[in-house]
Amino acid sequence: MTAIRLLLVDDDPLVRAGLSFMMGGADDIEIVGEAADGAEVEALVDRTRPDVVLMDIRMPAVDGLTATERLRAREDAPQVVVLTTFHADEQVLRALRVGAAGFVLKDTPPAEILAAVRRVAAGDPVLSPTVTRQLMRHAVGTAADTRRTRARERLAALNDREREVAVAVGRGLANAAIATGLFMSVATVKTHVSRILAKLDLNNRVQIALLAYDAGLLEEEQEER
Repeated sequence: MTAIRLLLVDDDPLVRAGLSFMMGGADDIEIVGEAADGAEVEALVDRTRPDVVLMDIRMPAVDGLTATERLRAREDAPQVVVLTTFHADEQVLRALRVGAAGFVLKDTPPAEILAAVRRVAAGDPVLSPTVTRQLMRHAVGTAADTRRTRARERLAALNDREREVAVAVGRGLANAAIATGLFMSVATVKTHVSRILAKLDLNNRVQIALLAYDAGLLEEEQEER
């Protein structure tokens, strides 16, 4: 099995050393580089070609959210998992909106951080339970009506089946679970997800989930049950 190529980005050398020790001990992960600031990330990505970037938020020159946005604008963008000590809703939402595939708190157990890197490398988004609760609060927070209207206007581009898949993605279900619930093959689910991303000009499944939350689709589904 090909090892997952991982780039570590954190301004604290002790944190980088701890992550390198923890992540480098896994047989299926190869640490290909380290950076102390977001300003270094694009050049390092060009040199090392990582599959996943584990990205801190707070850094002195270029923060992790800006660095993530720049990376995800590239055609050959690696996946990004944001790793931070902060729980602030706006940071969570900005990270996900600019294309991060996951958001993991630094107090997450090491085994779960490893699992997050593996899942993101495999194409599955990762959100900690804390982050999921924040997204749910966001759906009913300030300016919810405006967000809902805009989200529904965008989702109008989807057909009924794609809309069902978008709701399932919003619930955090993996492809296999979506296939079982909607009585279709995993390959068909993947096709629907790809079409949703293309139609809505989104980067990844996390952004589909955000749009489903904003549109209130998950609330409607709960009411129908």
